[in-house]
Amino acid sequence: MSDTRPTTLAGLKTAGYATRTVKEELRTNLIRKLRAGEELFPGIRGYDDSVTPQIVNALLARHDFILLGLRGQAKSRILRQLASLLDERIPILAGSEVNDDPLAPISKYGRQLVEEHGAKTPIAWVPREQRYVEKLATPDVTIGDMIGDVDPIKAARGGHILADELTIHYGLLPRANRGIFAINELPDLAGKIQVGLFNILQEGDVQVKGYPIRLVLDVLMVFTANPEDYTARGKIITPLKDRIGAEIRTHYPEELEIGRDITRQEAWVGRDDTCVEIPDFLEETVERVAFLAREDKRVDQRSGVSQRMPISLIETAVSNAERRALRHGESVAVPRIADLYAALPAITGKMELEYEGELHGADRIARELIQQSSSQTFDVRAGGADVDDIIEYFETGGALQVGEDAASAACVQGFETVPGLLELIENVGLAAAVASDGVRAAACELVLEALVAQKRISRTSSGYVKAPHQGPPKGKGYQGFDPTGGLNL
Repeated sequence: MSDTRPTTLAGLKTAGYATRTVKEELRTNLIRKLRAGEELFPGIRGYDDSVTPQIVNALLARHDFILLGLRGQAKSRILRQLASLLDERIPILAGSEVNDDPLAPISKYGRQLVEEHGAKTPIAWVPREQRYVEKLATPDVTIGDMIGDVDPIKAARGGHILADELTIHYGLLPRANRGIFAINELPDLAGKIQVGLFNILQEGDVQVKGYPIRLVLDVLMVFTANPEDYTARGKIITPLKDRIGAEIRTHYPEELEIGRDITRQEAWVGRDDTCVEIPDFLEETVERVAFLAREDKRVDQRSGVSQRMPISLIETAVSNAERRALRHGESVAVPRIADLYAALPAITGKMELEYEGELHGADRIARELIQQSSSQTFDVRAGGADVDDIIEYFETGGALQVGEDAASAACVQGFETVPGLLELIENVGLAAAVASDGVRAAACELVLEALVAQKRISRTSSGYVKAPHQGPPKGKGYQGFDPTGGLNL
């Protein structure tokens, strides 16, 4: 199929091209999508009734805006998806570094090109992906990086004096003309650089260092920031904040099911050489770890607990299960509770601790989070189930030891010795009688871990121990569930 887009200024005018600002363009395309009922931000979950409507309002109002929220709340992903609201392609003067509008060029290069070629001025077409420019704010960013500076090499090669506008090396902001310019972690940008953004947000122009010119830019400015950054590393200066049209607060998933959907969407669990089966109760347990961490007073909630925690946790747990399956020649890898303990580094590295938390240590807190999560998942799915036979088995001297690296079939064989355990997981729907050994083993571990968390049995890495806060009944003791050395129940 031949390209029928105009290639000259005359052809562009004949085609009826009319100039419009990028904010008008975004608004028009947004209205079209809203009328058609199209999804605005694919893959972004949990924001339908909160963040998304506020972004829509800002775009309809033609406002620049900032997304303010803790880490791992999809702020950057949202900004990058704004490019989908741009036209598929727009015309520019061929060779322009600042996407000069053929009907209203802003650079000296563009004006000279039109004067020289007139109706035959060559036109190029820029795709929407190239009209989104993103910059991570760091303290070493200079005004030259953002706005521009003199380029002696360009002057020498072109035979221009340094005062000539043609010697300018344009920064990121002018190169984003007629597009979207995003700055991540805005508070990390030095105050003097933030001052350099004043004019573009209010008057729509920038002044390039050392040149008596003003470039009238057409750009949507969007930002992200973490509220903690205001005091930890820097701040958004008040005059700049005042010029940003809308401050939109993002948040973590407010419902467990939404969190599970996000984790399921983002986690890499489909391994090329190994078939993986993840029980739904394990997915729920993993997600509860993050939800509990976001409520734990020992964890610094100002820093937040990223959605990356459950994503990394399930990925690492699957890897541990994959390693075990490869060792035993199993065709299917099924992660279980012991694999969550093997994935502790995916939890401890994603929590900033308060003073009390530092005293306890990240490893201990992570273990307690897994315990509490297992208990809650069991209560939701099997609350009120009769576990007396299971508890009585251990109180009367029963014992069980299954290594964390034991094959699924061996685990199930061991769990069969505990009266009522396999029947319980079938009756409450954790695993059917026809389920794979891996799923049945995972379900049994969930039940036992929940009983440990509820202090109805306890765990040890060697032999019998007393149940917490209780004396051993009839001279017997409990055995525990050891996440590091296997199951000792």
